[in-house]
Amino acid sequence: MEIKFERITEILPAWDKRNSDPKLDYGIHCCDLRMILKGPKGAVQFVMATGWHLPKVKEGVPADIYKEIYPLAMDIGYHSPKPMYDGQNKMSSECPYLGGECYYDGSGVEADRVMNDILIAEGSEAVWKYLEGCYARQFEG
Repeated sequence: MEIKFERITEILPAWDKRNSDPKLDYGIHCCDLRMILKGPKGAVQFVMATGWHLPKVKEGVPADIYKEIYPLAMDIGYHSPKPMYDGQNKMSSECPYLGGECYYDGSGVEADRVMNDILIAEGSEAVWKYLEGCYARQFEG
C-alpha cells in the first residue's frame, strides 16, 4: 500500500535576540531551511542553517566568516505522536507538524551527509526520496 505523504518546505526567519542582560541574551541565528515529510504515523525532517542573517547582524563582520561555516547541516530527525523507545520524553504538547504531542529525536551527523551527498549533489527531489526511506525505517520498520 502506497503511503500518502505531505511535503512541507519552510524557511524560518533569522533572528537577533541579543541582550546586554546575560539571562535574556539568546544570541543570533540565520534562516533555517526545513523539509518535513509528513505521513499518517508521524513526520521526518531535514534541517539546515542557510547562513542568511539579518543585515544588522552582518554589519562590521568580515563577509568571509559566513562562507566558512554556512550552509550548515543541522538535523535529520522524526516527530512521533507516541514514544519510540522506553524513557523517551515528550518534546512538546503541540507539535506544529503533528498537531498534538510530539516525541522527537534526530542526528546532526546524518544531516551533514544528506546536505553534502544528496541535496547539493542531486537536489531537493533526492532529499524527499531519502526522507521517504527515513519514514519507512522509523515508522514502518
